[in-house]
Amino acid sequence: MKIITSFLRITSRLMIPLTIPTVILALVCFFIPVPLLSAEAVAAPQGTKKVDYRFDGDISRSVLENYLARSATVASLLHYTLDDDLRMMRNTGVKFAGRVIWMWGNESRIDALVRKGEPFVKRIHLMDPDIILQGAIFEIVTRDVDNVAIPASVFKEFGLMPEARNFRYKDMLYSFRRRVDHWGEGASVPDMSCLETRMWFFYLGKRWIDMGLEAIHFGQVEIMDDRDRDHAHWRDMIKRIRKYAGKYARRHFVLADAHTPSGGIVHKGELMFDFHSFPSRPKSVKGKPHQAVLEKGFSDSIYGRSKGGRTPSGWSCKALPYIVELDNFGSSDHAGEYRATDKIHVWGWDEIGWFTKQSEKYRNEWLRYAYNWVRKTDPNGYFQLPLRRFQHYTASMKSSKGQRQEESIKAIWASIEQ
Repeated sequence: MKIITSFLRITSRLMIPLTIPTVILALVCFFIPVPLLSAEAVAAPQGTKKVDYRFDGDISRSVLENYLARSATVASLLHYTLDDDLRMMRNTGVKFAGRVIWMWGNESRIDALVRKGEPFVKRIHLMDPDIILQGAIFEIVTRDVDNVAIPASVFKEFGLMPEARNFRYKDMLYSFRRRVDHWGEGASVPDMSCLETRMWFFYLGKRWIDMGLEAIHFGQVEIMDDRDRDHAHWRDMIKRIRKYAGKYARRHFVLADAHTPSGGIVHKGELMFDFHSFPSRPKSVKGKPHQAVLEKGFSDSIYGRSKGGRTPSGWSCKALPYIVELDNFGSSDHAGEYRATDKIHVWGWDEIGWFTKQSEKYRNEWLRYAYNWVRKTDPNGYFQLPLRRFQHYTASMKSSKGQRQEESIKAIWASIEQ
């Protein structure tokens, strides 16, 4: 009876319909816990105090910052659906899991990604109903988008008569070949002023929301706005996604962010995003291979530059809360070398590439340093800790490929709640 009561309470809280597949999944989770999550994974983190993660329809600044304070990159989580990732997430207590599903080209795989990831999302939310999972829609479209059918609901959203056709790659591109083939032949930066691009982004946002995701990262927004300088088309597209989330998202809200090198996008005092994000921009320390530090004002770092205004949730701020991450974007032609003129790479590597090449001891020390430095330097900023970065890195203490930052991450978050 206690099991049934618990099941009903959880499904009600998560707004999960009582369908036969849902009941079967829940019974499996209750009666056969070992194959799904180890005893270590099921155990609640020790020594933590009660923190407010409640929101519905909008989000307060305090709740948003509670999530950002326990934000981690868990990129490709839904691509791999590994039990060790679930165990690691439960052990550390992550509350905002970034970039759990994404596509960089190869768009026609979306149905397969959703089929694989959707049951895993349900397992995660049974483990922790409060956790926010973030999908990504990046600054790329490829010719493979021509193989994705447009649902009738997307046509109707934009006031068009539904027809039997696929998305059209060529209708998403800038004119005069601007940014065309930017990522390689047949892989271009989409132009948000194109209706086809807005339909594509809405379609992806809808797919992520329908999976149970409550946040979307929109990549390098400022290279997709060359013909949308007042961001009218961007604001229209995101407004449509927000409206859909208001009806169908788990808590009737979706958090939107993007990389904002300008410090943010504000139109007539209204912020376009719920929080900002950017690479952390570690600075190579000359004469100390391969050490790096964070520095306000270095390169195009966002520290102290996040713009303020009225947020989509209705509260105002002088500076919008933001996160910084260990980003991946490819190494330079001088990997492992110091170049004073290189303001983007760290000793010639990208950020996560540099990080993974350091010793275990230095990685753990540097994460503690970075998290605390950001909090002390700018009260609006948070360092997004790395639990997984695509296939390049996992913080796991258990996996044979783990780089063993899991316990350090857990300790960092535990220390902020003492």
